[in-house]
Amino acid sequence: MKVRTKKLHDRGIAKVETSGEIKEIIINEDFMNPKGLSVSVCFRGHNGSGIVDLTAEEINEIQSELSSKKKLLGKVKVMRFKK
Repeated sequence: MKVRTKKLHDRGIAKVETSGEIKEIIINEDFMNPKGLSVSVCFRGHNGSGIVDLTAEEINEIQSELSSKKKLLGKVKVMRFKK
């Protein structure tokens, strides 16, 4: 997993990049508020670690985007010719 962010400082914008391996995915559910679902992706690398929190709406957007791309890849055919 690779994470790239931009952070605003006094002197300008600093770009921060880290990479790591996904260690854990935590699903936080609230039974009283089912729309308050969130997913935490925990990662750890050599130089850094972190947690990415996603809401249910963000997860649905990612899922729909991936499924639309998957449909495009399913229609591709590889043609091989003999020499």
